[in-house]
Amino acid sequence: MFHYTVETAKSPEQAIVDLQENLKEEKFGVLWQLDMKEKLVEKGVDFDQMYHILEVCNPVEAKRVLSENSLVGYFLPCKIAVYDEGGTTKIGLPKPTALIGLVENEALMGIAVDIEKRLIAVIDKSR
Repeated sequence: MFHYTVETAKSPEQAIVDLQENLKEEKFGVLWQLDMKEKLVEKGVDFDQMYHILEVCNPVEAKRVLSENSLVGYFLPCKIAVYDEGGTTKIGLPKPTALIGLVENEALMGIAVDIEKRLIAVIDKSR
């Protein structure tokens, strides 16, 4: 499966607050946050679903993977989605191992495994 997704009883807003705090513990920061509903409505498109995309990065890890292969920049920064689906808040991300697997580099895969474990732990702690 290319993604890891969990459900939480928290509101999307609270899940995002908790994610931001827990990401700091793993030395990840939120570079940018997109409120998809707000952006689409701003562009004249009716969209009722609450959907947020957080772009997160650990600068040390970003340097490591980019130094190994510049193509990895196509996958950066990592994304975490927080959204409401039928009254249930979901938190998920595309698995770094699934994306890095496309580059076919053993050294990068080791780094991706570590990053994936850390981000999944952050999501699990935030749920």
